[in-house]
Amino acid sequence: MRTKKILKIIGIIILILMLSPLWMYVFWFLTPKRPIKIAIVDKTVLNISGTEHESFNWVLRNDRYCCPNGRFYTTEKDYFGFFPGDSGKYTLKGFEQLPPDDVAKVAEKYDMLYITDAYGIYYNEWFKNREQLERSPLIYGGLSLQDLVVLSGMKQKKKLILTEFNTIASPTSDENRHAFEKTFDLKWTGWVGRYFNILDSSKNPELPHWLTRNYRKQHHDQWPFKKSGIVFVREDDHIEVLEMGTELKKPLPIIVTGHDKANEYNLPASIKYPYWFDIITSGKSNEILSSYSLDCKPKGDSILNAYHIPHQFPAVIAHYKSDYKFYYFCGDFADNPISQGSSVFRGIHFFSGIFYDHEEKEERLSFFWLYYRPLITKIMDTYYSENIKGEK
Repeated sequence: MRTKKILKIIGIIILILMLSPLWMYVFWFLTPKRPIKIAIVDKTVLNISGTEHESFNWVLRNDRYCCPNGRFYTTEKDYFGFFPGDSGKYTLKGFEQLPPDDVAKVAEKYDMLYITDAYGIYYNEWFKNREQLERSPLIYGGLSLQDLVVLSGMKQKKKLILTEFNTIASPTSDENRHAFEKTFDLKWTGWVGRYFNILDSSKNPELPHWLTRNYRKQHHDQWPFKKSGIVFVREDDHIEVLEMGTELKKPLPIIVTGHDKANEYNLPASIKYPYWFDIITSGKSNEILSSYSLDCKPKGDSILNAYHIPHQFPAVIAHYKSDYKFYYFCGDFADNPISQGSSVFRGIHFFSGIFYDHEEKEERLSFFWLYYRPLITKIMDTYYSENIKGEK
């Protein structure tokens, strides 16, 4: 009898586990929708997957945020920017294409704004279907005057503003960049960086040709790197490289968050970040939620000090106060290859560890599950409960 009882319990547990996706979907489906009008800007959409904003759409759907008519936001059409077509055709539907009067009304019409990527689309990428390994003419991109009008209007109306790399780096003009910096009390140092798992140019096809070529021009025709490391690119195309074992003690930038902010936003105390970032300084009106940290050897310290690159610098800059509500993510946070199918399961984040291998240095899914998702969820939930819920 005891054996039968144990087998019955095991059977029930197995049945519950087998049915858990169904229950997770039911719980998600029964959770009330939360209507909110969001203006998403993405100028770097090479295909309909919308990689640069799909992780934001995942969070919206998982947390049941929807359009005012009850329809969930889609990556294919619910944004402003570059819309890819077939056979080299495309459509531009940014703020730049709106009549001037309509641009001024965007801040009235929408509850929040998220500029996920303003980098844009270039000739070789679009017409030759090549990765951006070589520089080519810009088709569309950069922060525009119309974007600045919308940003200013959203700030004045105290609507939520989310921005991130690349909003103000190249190809944004100096004039428009300076206007953004003045509006939100921060400043780009002129440096961007990225971790590469393999710096050997003969083995890593993702290393941009212009990057290695410029480094050789500036460093006696040498590219001696074979291991992993961090590449820094200045706005004038000057290149510096920190390689693991020679200049770096640890290969990746680490995002660190203090105890209070980690608890408030449900963030880890530290997490690796393996993608593009920019080095930003912030004025006193803002607060730093998280910071990047670089662990260097003496040779790496010397390179950073020589070019005034800090060992620690902001990862998330925030100004969520009564006068306006603004965040700047100092990295390509929203660009993450997350499957939209998993967004309809309530509590799926508790099983997130099955979706990535933490030992793989270049994987980005752990950053989505452990950092980006809880960060966006907290920001959205707070803003919605304080400013939107009572109006709907």
